[in-house]
Formats: sequence, structure tokens, C-alpha cells
Amino acid sequence: MPTKDYYADLGVSKTATPEEIKKAFRVKAHQYHPDKKGGNEAKFKELNEAYQVLSDPSKRAKYDQFGAGFDQAGGGGAGGFNWQDFAGQGGFNNGNMHFDFGDVGDIGDMFGDLFGMGRGGGRRKATRGEDMEIAIDVPFMDAVNGSERTVRIEKQIDCEHCHGSGAEPGSAVNSCKTCHGRGQVERIQQSILGAMRTVVVCPDCHGAGKKPDKPCHDCGGKGVRFGTDTITIKVPAGIDNGQRIKFAGRGQAASNVPAGDLYVHINVRDDKRWGRDGDTIHTVQRISFKQAALGDKVEVETVHGPVVLKIPEGTQTGTVFTLKSKGMPRLGRPGSYGDHLVEVLVVTPTRLSRAQKKALEEIRD
Repeated sequence: MPTKDYYADLGVSKTATPEEIKKAFRVKAHQYHPDKKGGNEAKFKELNEAYQVLSDPSKRAKYDQFGAGFDQAGGGGAGGFNWQDFAGQGGFNNGNMHFDFGDVGDIGDMFGDLFGMGRGGGRRKATRGEDMEIAIDVPFMDAVNGSERTVRIEKQIDCEHCHGSGAEPGSAVNSCKTCHGRGQVERIQQSILGAMRTVVVCPDCHGAGKKPDKPCHDCGGKGVRFGTDTITIKVPAGIDNGQRIKFAGRGQAASNVPAGDLYVHINVRDDKRWGRDGDTIHTVQRISFKQAALGDKVEVETVHGPVVLKIPEGTQTGTVFTLKSKGMPRLGRPGSYGDHLVEVLVVTPTRLSRAQKKALEEIRD
């Protein structure tokens, strides 16, 4: 079977940026959405599969290296796995080579990752929907004070008409006749090791073990559909760039299993007024030679408002003053704050009057 070309499915190049991939998916998903007149459910599923892989940096890297299918599951597959390489490392061999599985135990464990099978050769059943990741930009002061925002995410959601059951409201739900309510069916496959028994998710009930007498007319009995989910994100005070917030159960919905989780990555914008290192704020305060020599009081802008800093006489350039508890809030510790460090930079005058020069010379002498 030829390897799927996810880039071709979305109509983008292999060097496409995440934004280009997202834009291409939205256009094509709108075109082929099964709820639309003239939509194509099979094509829509292909687009969704392609997007799920190419929108995830880790999955995309594996796909670029190995291709689709078995390649994603175990890093090999029909196009990427070299049996000779495996045999050369003591896995097994033919002819003059020996069968030596060492301490791997059940042979199903050894091939589990490669073929998507669990212990004993049974194919693993999905226990929940796919996780999702998004990123939002947060202004610096929103990271100081905390904020709240609403985002709209296009993803698989529970069907609103049947509430995820897959059944037309009022219709009965009975045991699946294909798997007799087990949610799994057995298959016998011929392999290089002989006949292998596998247990796979039932193709009729998708692992639920039951089917509605009358499928939901909105989702076709799947219980899920492609739609928009509105999520309110509360950005906590003190959050730092690169941290993330988890929303359990707000990822991709899936038939007959709980939805995945949503991870929101936070990008805190820089602010030219302050530098940040964790919960510590850094600034540079320029003072004149006179202020450094004789001392003075200067106003320093902090994230909590202006603060008066006393400059003692004889202050040297590079001196660092600490404003206690005037830094960033400590995440998860209400009422606790980091410090604000102020580095003093003495500005040397470049244009002096004759009188000023004379005064300095007298000081020097």
C-alpha cells in the first residue's frame, strides 16, 4: 500500500509553516465538511488525519522521517523497517541465523510498538481522544496581574443533537451484532512467523460494544462532529513565557471514549521597560555624576507602580539596589512576590562648560 502524502492532502509544501498548514486545513475542511451540501466525509477524514499529524511537531518529525502507517507507531513499517538490520542486532534470523529473543518475554510485547499491539498480540484500543496544543500571546502586564480571555478552537466535538451517544434521541441502543457486545473482534493474519492472532477494535461499533437502532442524523451515529469549541482561559498572575495550562477533557472528542486534553502554551511578550528572570525584575537606572557623588532620590518604575529609590552619596556605576517584593508574583503563591533589582549607571557628561571643568579640576587637585 502506498504511503499517504499528508502534505499533498492539505495542498502544502513540505516546508510549510504551522500557520500555512492550519490555514490550508481550514479552507479544505470547510470545502469538504460532511455537514455541508456537496461535502465528502471520506475526504474530510483524510484532511483531519493529515492535520493531526502535521500540526504536531513531534508527529510531523516522525512522519517526515518514516512516513505514515506503521512508521508512526514504531519508527519503522513497510517503508522504513530493515529486517536485516534487526537480525544483525540479535533479533532473529533465517538460514544460518538464529532465533534469539533474549528477555523480551511475550512475542506480542516485542512487536507491540511496531504493529500497535499490546501484550499477547491484542491491538490497543483508544482510551480517549487526541490531546491538542495551542499557543496564545500574553502582554507582559497580563502576566503580572493575571487575565482572562476567550478563544475559539476548531476540532472534533460531541454531537449536540445526540449529546455524544450516536443515537437519534428516543431510539434504542442495542448490543453490536458484529462483536456481540465485546467491542473487539479477532483476526488471523499470516506473517513471517506464521499465523498470528490479533484482537482489533470492532469496525462496526468502534469499540463501544453497542449500536443505536437509529443513528443520529446529525453525526451519522459517530457521536462526534467537526465544530467550534469556545474556551475561557484564565491566565494566572506570575505565569512565565513557555509555561502551559492544561484543560482536562477539552481536546479532541472521540466516539465512545472521553475527550483528550487541551494544552495552552503561553508566550509572554517582552516589555522594553523591564527585564525578567523568573520572578525577578531587572532595570537599569541612569543617574548623573552629581547624583552619584552627592546622593539623591530617584523615581523607579516597577510593575506595581513608581517607587522612590534613595541613591547614597559616592554610589559607583554598576551598583545594584534591591527593591524587595516589587518583582513578579510567584505563581501559585498568592501574596508572594519576587524582587526588583535596579542597576545604577552613572552617566559621564560629554559637554562641560568652562566653569564646570574648572570645578572638576579643583576637585581632582
